Amino acid sequence: MKRKINVLVVDDSGYVIAVVSQRLEADPDIKVIDSARNGIEAVEKVKSLKPDVVTMDVVMPEMDGITALQKIMAECPTPVVMLSALTSENAATTIKALELGAVDFYLKPSSIRPVGGAVAGDALAEKIKAAAASHVARKRNILESGEFTPKRREPRSTVFDKLVVIGASTGGPRALMELIPALPADIPAAFLVVQHMPPVFTRTLAERLAQVSQIEVEEARDGSKICRGVALLAPGDFHMLVDGGKRIVLNQDPAVLGVRPSVNVTMNSAANAFGKSVLGVILTGMGSDGTEGASRIKQLGGKVIAQDESTSTVYGMPQSVMKAGYADKVLPLRKIAAGITEACKN
Repeated sequence: MKRKINVLVVDDSGYVIAVVSQRLEADPDIKVIDSARNGIEAVEKVKSLKPDVVTMDVVMPEMDGITALQKIMAECPTPVVMLSALTSENAATTIKALELGAVDFYLKPSSIRPVGGAVAGDALAEKIKAAAASHVARKRNILESGEFTPKRREPRSTVFDKLVVIGASTGGPRALMELIPALPADIPAAFLVVQHMPPVFTRTLAERLAQVSQIEVEEARDGSKICRGVALLAPGDFHMLVDGGKRIVLNQDPAVLGVRPSVNVTMNSAANAFGKSVLGVILTGMGSDGTEGASRIKQLGGKVIAQDESTSTVYGMPQSVMKAGYADKVLPLRKIAAGITEACKN
């Protein structure tokens, strides 16, 4: 008999604990084993109960969710899914949590309702299942190591040797926080980044990456120029395409494989516009988004790098690309920046 996924629910609201627990236990594969009302209780119960996954609120008395997350990741690494509200302040806190090791986050406002409400609860359950299957450990982070100092950025130019399209989902923000800052300011490439995230959160992620990276990073706008040494991040709820020149086109066409923005959409468009000059990079994430796009890149003479299993939080997207035979290289996260740099020389 398959063992259920044991979950610890952490929130200072008894109502939220009750509703989240009820929603999760409606799934036959999940069991809520206990709850905690603040960060101190959460850390103690993670150590004693050893849950498979923790859902973590941010604002709590005695010890907040971010502090509790840091202690859990340092003392007893466990997959954590943050519960967040769709506001700029909460987005910044959630991005910090993902940077510190949280596997994923779930938006609270419209979804925290009793079973029988208008919004289905399976989205949270699916995130719990993905988190339970994830690889979580204390990871080396270039930003924490003190080895990296942002340098003066190069002047913008629409002349570049490679267009690098990076796709990521679950675990992606933390991966991007290691990869993007490791790229040199003078790299002869432009970058398009697709991270599965809702609006507000993508802008906050772009702002955070911009603070710590040697290349420029910004959320893409309709008409943004594709420039050397600049990474454009697809805004939440918009597909990001490339026009016949070197500008971005955003649209809200139907979701592809259940997601918008879609890695496939951006990779297909980039390959059609730039052919063999495109380098695809598939990072950690659940599902298979990016496989079709990698296929198109290969068809038109470009190359593809996939993140390896040992450093992927969820080995779904890169595994799909690898199994389909589209990955020219499979690299651990710490070597992908060097792999991109090397590809730009060829």
